[in-house]
Amino acid sequence: MKSLAKKVVRFLASEDGPTAVEYAVMLALIVIVCLTAITAIGNNANATFQDVANQLG
Repeated sequence: MKSLAKKVVRFLASEDGPTAVEYAVMLALIVIVCLTAITAIGNNANATFQDVANQLG
């Protein structure tokens, strides 16, 4: 148990901790942008197919 505590303290004291957090935040923002774009493209495609279906009768 003490070795785990020492590893956690060493991780928090090192520069790798903040860098990992920055990468996680960037990844989260990229995922949000991708999901928003996919949703918008899906909605546009759905509207286009619906318009074609309405024109066909």
